[in-house]
Amino acid sequence: MKRNYKTIRFVIGAAFTGLVLASFSSCGKKDANSPGVEYMPDMYRSPSLEYYSSSVFEGDTLNTARLPVKGTVARGFIPYAYANTPEGYEQAGLNLHNPLDASQRELWEKEGEVLFGKFCIHCHGATGAGDGKVALKLPGAPPAYTSAALKNLPEGKIFHSITYGKNLMGSHSSLLSVDERWKLVCFVQKLQGPKGVAVDSTAKAVVTPTVTEVKK
Repeated sequence: MKRNYKTIRFVIGAAFTGLVLASFSSCGKKDANSPGVEYMPDMYRSPSLEYYSSSVFEGDTLNTARLPVKGTVARGFIPYAYANTPEGYEQAGLNLHNPLDASQRELWEKEGEVLFGKFCIHCHGATGAGDGKVALKLPGAPPAYTSAALKNLPEGKIFHSITYGKNLMGSHSSLLSVDERWKLVCFVQKLQGPKGVAVDSTAKAVVTPTVTEVKK
């Protein structure tokens, strides 16, 4: 009985010593993320590839976040056909038209107004006069929507400018979806008013004398 007891003590002592030695040996590992002695290592280190990690396959180091094949188009994404060039700008003005349902125009204008308040009002001002608080600190304020430069601007060019940016205005393609950009175009056109003669917002009003005043 005593011999069996001594044997059990020996086995337990040897196992404990082995664990202690293993824990000390793990301290010298180069992997700083190693937890040392592990119970069920798969719970700590997944055998599957982790996000943004790398692996070696047939001598090549591969990242799990692979770039898509050149020319790949994401499902539901429609590529924009016009380049960010002067020629693309002109082509957009000629051929690009608002695809939103025209019968819902008032709704698109209201939703565009909300977007305008979030993304545009700080430079273009509440009425599109180019008098936003940020614009006042810029080297050159944006032209008013009723000015000669913008009054009769085609909707395709407005969309193109929102997509790529124009002059001091940056691109909004990463901030607004295609539909949101078209809704914004609707509201911008509302601020422009009917197409026609541009209004110089900086000019003083010309008062036409009445017949009575002319006789005097």
